[in-house]
Parts: sequence; C-alpha cells; structure tokens
Amino acid sequence: MFKKVLIVDDHDDINNGVLNILNTFNIETIQNAQYCDDAHLKVKKAVFDGQNFDLLITDLSFKKDHRECKISSGEELIATLKIEYPELPIIVYSMNSLLQKVRTLINKHHINAYVCKDRKGSLELSQAIEAVYNKKLFLSPQVKNALSSKSDSEIDDYDIELIKQLSLGLSQTEISKHFEQHHITPSSLSSVEKRLNKLKDLFKANNAIHLVSIIKDLGLL
Repeated sequence: MFKKVLIVDDHDDINNGVLNILNTFNIETIQNAQYCDDAHLKVKKAVFDGQNFDLLITDLSFKKDHRECKISSGEELIATLKIEYPELPIIVYSMNSLLQKVRTLINKHHINAYVCKDRKGSLELSQAIEAVYNKKLFLSPQVKNALSSKSDSEIDDYDIELIKQLSLGLSQTEISKHFEQHHITPSSLSSVEKRLNKLKDLFKANNAIHLVSIIKDLGLL
C-alpha cells in the first residue's frame, strides 16, 4: 500500500474525512495542504529529500482569500505536477461531476481516479485508493460515462478552444485565422460560425458573451 500521501483541500472537515479513510490503510505518513502552492512546494521538497509522495488526493476548487497564489486551482496543480512528476498518482476528490471536466483531466492530465464528493464519496474514495494502488483507473458511477462516446449535449476540446478564443475578445474571423495558424480543424469561417451557433442553441445563450459566461459558470473554461 502507499506509504506517503498528500491531501490537498481547503476544508478542514474534508481533510479530516480523507485522513480517516487513509488511516484504515495504515499509511505511514499523511500530510495535508490547504493551498495549491503549498502542495506544490511539499511535493518538490519531498522529491529533493528523496522521500517522494506515493499519492496525491486533491480537490479542484479552492476559495480565494488574502493570499496571492501562483497556482489557484486543483486543475492547475495537477497540470503542473504531471509535467514535473508524471509518475505521481493523483486522485481528484471533487463536487464537480461535469463529464467534460473529467474527460479533460483523464485524457490531457492523466489523473488516476476521479471521485465525486457525495453520499457515497468516502466509500468510493477508499475503492479509488485501492484501484490506483493496483494501477487501475477509478471513476465514480456519476462520471463513468466520461470516457464513453460523447452525447449531443456535451462539448469537445474544439468547442472549448473556440469559446476560449471568444473569451479573449477574438472575432469569428480572427478565430478562423487562429485555428488555421495552429492547425486546428475545421478552421474555415463558415465552420466556426456554424459551431458557434450550435453551441448557443445547445446552452440557450443569447449571444457569444452570454455563451462564454455560461461555460465559465459550468467550470468548463
């Protein structure tokens, strides 16, 4: 079983709950961090000292306060750590159950498990720890379909990039040129217009600005 685990969550109750679960596995060393910057430093120091963490369990959302943080979200922390320490197993423990978010974390950042915080969250987190230790991917039932074929109600990476460019103030013509320059297909202006109209219909957005706002509120951007 894992010997050294880091919990990253800004709620004491959650930290204590995860700690209790980890204690059932008789894990030797358990540390916690309430800021992503602190978690990053703890992982780096552990590696420097030759006492690496075997597992990291993190939330995605962290409330902002008076402290300035370079890494402000769990997803940013995951992205950073997976680049620097790709072999570090990571379990996400979050209220967020959006399939697009889960799919991105698995396909882009290669997390090892995604557990939803709900009534059975503690049980599923325990199952996830065992699964990850045995080199298996674990997903809570609510997000099991994250890796299945997409339904019409979901959006893909192309859509996310399109909305991201909209949020930066680019016009449809500029987005078309940006896609062409970065070899993102389809890149034609007509394709961009059609996809944008479909997204506005899908999310019942009045205009592009409203669409960007909706997507941000859903945590997809």
